[in-house]
Amino acid sequence: MKKRVAILISGRGSNMMALVEAARAPDYPAEIVSIIASRPDAAGLAWAKAQGLPTVAVDHKSYATREAFDETVHAALVEARTDLIALAGFMRIQSAAFVQKWQGRQLNIHPSLLPLFKGLHPHKQALDAGVKISGCSVHFVTEEMDSGPIIAQAAVPVLDGDTPETLAERILVAEHKLYPHALALVASGRAILDGGRVRSGSTASRADGLFSPQL
Repeated sequence: MKKRVAILISGRGSNMMALVEAARAPDYPAEIVSIIASRPDAAGLAWAKAQGLPTVAVDHKSYATREAFDETVHAALVEARTDLIALAGFMRIQSAAFVQKWQGRQLNIHPSLLPLFKGLHPHKQALDAGVKISGCSVHFVTEEMDSGPIIAQAAVPVLDGDTPETLAERILVAEHKLYPHALALVASGRAILDGGRVRSGSTASRADGLFSPQL
């Protein structure tokens, strides 16, 4: 049986779109059952409505506390009979109680090779550090930001002359491939959370590694 997935967004939701497109495949192990936005004017919400997907707008500005907002989101997730949550540009820090309720069932994608460059402006952080390879990571959500067990990662070379914007664009292409793959791993049971780490039994796409500069 396919896992029921809700996607939480705050903006355009480009990773949401990638997940929705992937879930249209008959053999994909998850189905998208709800799109929940923290902003009623989120561009991704209009796109989801146009696709005929169930949508919910929970305006964070209408709630006095983080906990009250999270309770409403939690109720919407329960109503949709959600198995897994995928955060896709969801720009709200969650309360500890919410994170605990969905422990091991909530995924997020971050545009760096975690544990490097957590938090805001990861592309600028990568360029400032002078790394030659960056990328993106899908991880389970924990109370500490961008610190949960890593499910999957993709590496992207950093090129001479890159700006935060050009690096972000290149990493975003990888994100749109990695997130559906990681969600499929979790939904199918191939990625298992075990003692704070994720076991997937999978191999890398390139056994010889990614080299930057090229050999």
